[in-house]
Amino acid sequence: MELGELVGRRPFPAAGLLLGLTRRCPLSCSHCSTGSSATTREEPDANHLVRFVGSFTEENRPDVVMLTGGEPLLLPGLVGELSARARAAGSRTALLSGMFFARSGRVPPSVMRAIEGVDHFSASLDAPHEREIPRADVFRAVHRVREAGVAVSFHLTGTGADDPYLADITRAVDEEFGGQVPSLVNEVRPFGRAASWAAPARTGPGAGEVSPCAMAAWPVVAFDGAVLACCNQDTVDLRPAPSHLYLGHIATDDWAAVRRRALESPVLRMVRTVGPAHLAARSGVPSRGASYCDGCRALGSESAVADEARSVAAGAVGALLDLTAAHRGAAEGPVGVVRHHGCAAYAPLVVARAPAGGGSR
Repeated sequence: MELGELVGRRPFPAAGLLLGLTRRCPLSCSHCSTGSSATTREEPDANHLVRFVGSFTEENRPDVVMLTGGEPLLLPGLVGELSARARAAGSRTALLSGMFFARSGRVPPSVMRAIEGVDHFSASLDAPHEREIPRADVFRAVHRVREAGVAVSFHLTGTGADDPYLADITRAVDEEFGGQVPSLVNEVRPFGRAASWAAPARTGPGAGEVSPCAMAAWPVVAFDGAVLACCNQDTVDLRPAPSHLYLGHIATDDWAAVRRRALESPVLRMVRTVGPAHLAARSGVPSRGASYCDGCRALGSESAVADEARSVAAGAVGALLDLTAAHRGAAEGPVGVVRHHGCAAYAPLVVARAPAGGGSR
């Protein structure tokens, strides 16, 4: 599964699932959105995770399961078990790693077995990571993963389109891998340890403006096992969770229940179709908060919002609106998705140049 295929599914509701396996990580990057550290032990119960993924069926499953953290490869056995259970139901798995193991100059056997069990492997690389893991070591490990037949990509992060680091690292990746390894390039946002120094989050659209949110499409399993309808880290960590963004808990709910809530909620359908600012305006509710995401989080406390959403997006009509918005969001392909939600200047890198021959799964 190549990166472009994964990103291209992002606008489709419940087409994917994000699993945060642990907040623990041996690195201490200054921009970490989750605030992970070597001493943090916050993570979902492994048995609950296995049971939840085991509830997938061939008829009712996400297309893609994204395993992340913290550092998911601190739990290679769990990665392997989750990947196997997901694959048995027909789902594919992708994993994002900070590459802590690369500084040893080798890929430990247990880590390699876990990587070989997923359908896509993405290496996170940016200036803070390079202070702890040399670039050459990361490249060497990624070559090893490619040799094992696993599709690979880079997840690159910088301060924006004008960041000289992004210009340097994208050029280095292109030269090292001949343009055949794609990259998803994002901008550092003020979450986790970056909250005190990163540029403010993007401001939202004006009141009444239509601005759909594809980031409310894939359920996210948080580090306490709660399932949220949003991947914004401030939202994932907020407790109590906003009622309209809370989809359940892996200790008590299965995938079918979470998927049903994600797909059938009129408020979520409206957020994905027209965006929170437009929904608030339609409901006669004043905009709250300084950002697009602040405004969305505030919607759950407004009964007028729920009433308006039900009047427009309940039932079959709402399902059609939701699907139409997803197809519109995906119309420009993965490059278009990244232009809207990542670092637009580097969006074309999400699709690699065609290899000379062959391919990866």
